[in-house]
Amino acid sequence: MKPIHPSRLLFYFFTLLLAIVVLSPFYFVLTNSVKSYSEIILDAAALPKEVTLSNYQVGIEKVNFWQIFYNSILVTVLGIGGMVLFGSMAAWKLARVKSKVSMFMYSTYILAMIIPFQSIMIPLVVVSSKLQMLHPVGLGVIYWGFGMPLTIFLYRGYFNYVPRELDESGMLDGCNDFTLFWQILFPQLRTMTTTIVILQSLWVWNDFLLPLLILQHDRDYFTIPLGINSFFGVYKAQWDMALPILVLGMIPLIAAFLIAQKHIVRSIAASGLKG
Repeated sequence: MKPIHPSRLLFYFFTLLLAIVVLSPFYFVLTNSVKSYSEIILDAAALPKEVTLSNYQVGIEKVNFWQIFYNSILVTVLGIGGMVLFGSMAAWKLARVKSKVSMFMYSTYILAMIIPFQSIMIPLVVVSSKLQMLHPVGLGVIYWGFGMPLTIFLYRGYFNYVPRELDESGMLDGCNDFTLFWQILFPQLRTMTTTIVILQSLWVWNDFLLPLLILQHDRDYFTIPLGINSFFGVYKAQWDMALPILVLGMIPLIAAFLIAQKHIVRSIAASGLKG
């Protein structure tokens, strides 16, 4: 048997160490979600002496989990749908039309990514209240504005990889802009669309601050992060009920990420092939 080179052993060691660091939070969340409150407080790192699933039942009932799960789905689907719909079309024109106006608009979108959220929190809440958008549908629309810069940035970079000949052949076949984009060009963006959906969903699904500002006035509008936060008060932290809701909230995104991870790597690599 051929001996393993020391450098490869060192690589394996650091890879294993990194895996332990990355996976350790999952261990703590999963094991403590089936412990009693006293066990969690006594030793959070230990395996459960007795597995109890009553935490899940009580947590689901207390936080009205299926309602907040529906709200999270609604906000995420509406928010990501708008980003993909409008961001892809805007990126197409910004990539194909070479002019000073186009470059100015693109630069404006990029600069928007560096604006601190804290500087616009109060005006955002005031405007949202006046427009009667303090509900999950309104929150999904608000995410369009915050997610559009990154969406356009990624789509525009990927459009530089899509041959211009597709546009020209479509126009020669008599396609208008709508038909050309949705029937010919948009299917070419499948990999990048998958990446944007996953990356932006991770943000929207797990976001806490923006839903707190927009939805805090009505518990029926809570999303999963707000539901989890309701278990923590000034005098007590109900870890035994919060952790099961956290586990249930993680499952959809983990499953989606595992399914689409190859598309994410492929699209990010492809978007950097051309400037």
